[in-house]
Amino acid sequence: MNTIKNVCVYCGSGPGTNPEFVKAATAFGKTLAENGVGLVYGGGSIGLMGAVAAGALENGGKVTGIIPTFLTKREHVLKDAQELIVTKDMHERKQLMFEHSDAFVAFPGGVGTLEELVEQMTWSQLGRHSKPILLANIAGFWNPLLVLIDHMKQTAFIRANLWVDVLTADRVEDILPTLQKAAAQVPEAAKLMDDQVASRL
Repeated sequence: MNTIKNVCVYCGSGPGTNPEFVKAATAFGKTLAENGVGLVYGGGSIGLMGAVAAGALENGGKVTGIIPTFLTKREHVLKDAQELIVTKDMHERKQLMFEHSDAFVAFPGGVGTLEELVEQMTWSQLGRHSKPILLANIAGFWNPLLVLIDHMKQTAFIRANLWVDVLTADRVEDILPTLQKAAAQVPEAAKLMDDQVASRL
């Protein structure tokens, strides 16, 4: 049985318009800390990124921030993280976030959050890894994406042999149990991405 040691959280560098977004991100950071699960995230101290990191740090959790050099000022790099990795570009950042994590959670965010999420979905669809991917559907934020995914299935652009299992949770308290259940069903070897394959992605 696999256990989740570190969870990668993709989320916005802004707070969004709904106070529930920040509240949920903070609560999830706390949940990770209380369960001894490390947080891997984008390294910023603002928006939902800052909220999830603060929730973890304020409750004794371990935080790994991974951020490219050009974003350290724009996203106000979080210097309090126990581990801070500054990369040369976005590609290296995303690869290291993948390598440091056992599962991925997407909280509300913008184009960058969506891009990171879809990349993991694509890698999973192509059989490059089997780590759990979950949409934290706070206040129904991801509903439009779920509708689009269903539309892609209905129009046969996501075919049965290319389906990727994207988990969802509407409540913060359901996220970690859902990830743990999914991870327990994945053989350890299936979670890994071949180094040569990774270098080409």
